[in-house]
Amino acid sequence: MKKKILASRLYPKAGIRLLEKEDFHLTLWKKERPMTQVELIEQARTHHALLCTLTDRIDRHFLDDCSHLEIISQFAVGYDNIDIASATRLGIPVGFTPDAMSEATADITFGLMIAVARKMFFLHKTIINGQWGHFNPTGNLGFELKNKTLGVFGLGRIGIKMAQRCKNAYNMDIIYHNRTRNKAAEKLLGAAYVDFDDLLAQSDVLSVHCALTPETKEIFSRSAFKKMKSSAIFINTARGPIHHEKDLTRAVLSGDIWGAGLDVTNPEPMQPDNPLLFIENVCVLPHVGSGTIEARKQMSVLAAMNIIKFYRNRRVPHIVNPEVLES
Repeated sequence: MKKKILASRLYPKAGIRLLEKEDFHLTLWKKERPMTQVELIEQARTHHALLCTLTDRIDRHFLDDCSHLEIISQFAVGYDNIDIASATRLGIPVGFTPDAMSEATADITFGLMIAVARKMFFLHKTIINGQWGHFNPTGNLGFELKNKTLGVFGLGRIGIKMAQRCKNAYNMDIIYHNRTRNKAAEKLLGAAYVDFDDLLAQSDVLSVHCALTPETKEIFSRSAFKKMKSSAIFINTARGPIHHEKDLTRAVLSGDIWGAGLDVTNPEPMQPDNPLLFIENVCVLPHVGSGTIEARKQMSVLAAMNIIKFYRNRRVPHIVNPEVLES
């Protein structure tokens, strides 16, 4: 019997073509909008494998209803939308797509840092609003990034690439905080490991690249922002719930920090009347860190290959819960 594969969105063709070449029966969700969870469950009930993404809620309810699934492959590097513990309990391997989007996300992070330092989004709006007036020698000043200190919260693949950009472009000193030290990155970057409070106190730019876990959820709250420099920039391109959004708004408005650059918000999508969108030292993007042709193509290939290799030889090249296949 042909294995039935469900693709929950309109994924890039590179990965879909790989699946089409295999002896699968492939079902594509062709609508622009995501499936509701009810629709996703209904569709998944008649399939053996699921290709999903961050907007799909793969929680315990879903997994208990679709416990027959043989593999789930996530079109993303993150997987906080999936109840990994439940999937593991049910013996379902979960694949993901690490590193495919590292360069693209590091570019977005680097761009947001510069945009905040120079108030680019705000200044662009002044043109649209007809406010481009006479030259003002002391108006709308930002600051330069050369020789500043970059603090990285989560020095993994993307954090390293962001740090390399900052070091090469601006000769920035690199400090970081992880659950465990990354000695290879320390050697590569000349980075210094510091505790969380020192990361807050010493960073001129603090860039978040960690996973969303119970420990990191809203770790950047009022108490954290109070410990940062009043001249500091906070950047989050990881997951929105890592920062407390109202506390971040207060921190910028009160001058506890200089400003913020966000590619992720808490919650998503951000409402158009959110005060962060109207603060001159804040730049917000709609979660487009992986939004390049190259990154999305590679993500689709990796997600597809997780499924293909599983059915070829019971191996998942990029797996979140390897113990499922080891048992």
